[in-house]
Amino acid sequence: MRAVVNYNLCEGNGVCAAVCPEVFEVSDDDRVYLLAERPGEELRAKVETAVRRCPRQALALVED
Repeated sequence: MRAVVNYNLCEGNGVCAAVCPEVFEVSDDDRVYLLAERPGEELRAKVETAVRRCPRQALALVED
């Protein structure tokens, strides 16, 4: 699986970083950065929750 951020939609709300700080980080410039583009299966549930809770629907989880 691969985490994807649509930067055209992302507003840097930080919901994803609060839910899954192992994968998402909001920097001082209010942009989300991926700490792990391909998180392990042990993080799947947290990444899926972050994707669902994104207020701008700027996140996706893509299966490889």
